[in-house]
Amino acid sequence: MRLTVLGCAGSFPGPESPCSAYLVEAEGFKLLIDFGSGALSTLQRYVGLHAPDAILLTHLHCDHMLDAVSYVVVRRYAPDGPYPALPVYAPSGAPDRIAAAYGQEDSTVEDVYQFYGLQPGTFPIGPFSVTVDRMNHPVETYGVRLEHSGRVFCYSSDTAPCDALLRLAQGADLFLCEASYLDGMENPPDLHLTGREAGEYATKAGVGRLLLTHLVAAWGSESHTVEAAAGAYTGPLDVVRPGACYDV
Repeated sequence: MRLTVLGCAGSFPGPESPCSAYLVEAEGFKLLIDFGSGALSTLQRYVGLHAPDAILLTHLHCDHMLDAVSYVVVRRYAPDGPYPALPVYAPSGAPDRIAAAYGQEDSTVEDVYQFYGLQPGTFPIGPFSVTVDRMNHPVETYGVRLEHSGRVFCYSSDTAPCDALLRLAQGADLFLCEASYLDGMENPPDLHLTGREAGEYATKAGVGRLLLTHLVAAWGSESHTVEAAAGAYTGPLDVVRPGACYDV
């Protein structure tokens, strides 16, 4: 498997990154996990406008799905289009949410996307064995575990501490984990993780490498987040950037 980071800013686009979007490839199949604000730009820059073979939206907050709305134009009105309906795996309500954001009266996007509702469990997407489970976040949100050829990639999506995250991350070769909050602050409960908490989950799960994502540049501190994570996890650790690639 190969991971390409398209966007990693938390909550809203930052000065150097769109919001969450991650392309995972195996056997030539490209799965786009999340499609947050601004990521359509980096999709074109790093992998190609029509690269995704399927999309998985972990939840329906704008910083994880809004460019799926803009992508309707790409697939419906391309000079060589319209393109066939693209498989989209998403929480309940995704068809109506995307259509409403697109904004035409009585609009539908089911000519552009073929929707499959997510629920906890394991199922195939292309060559991947995909396991999802509910995270601790205010809306229906899924963490993701991908397995292929004996290798494991795990993505936390957005979550506060929860047992399901530890189960998904267990033994992962690569663990992409959010670290939105700073340690030592009075952070709102049941929303996000801190760097220390991300590091603790990585250690408990015995992961091979920890990638930190979803930092909020406007009011965070990358150095403090990394220091806190490294204090809880002694393995390889990076903060992801747009365009970065990792082999799993």
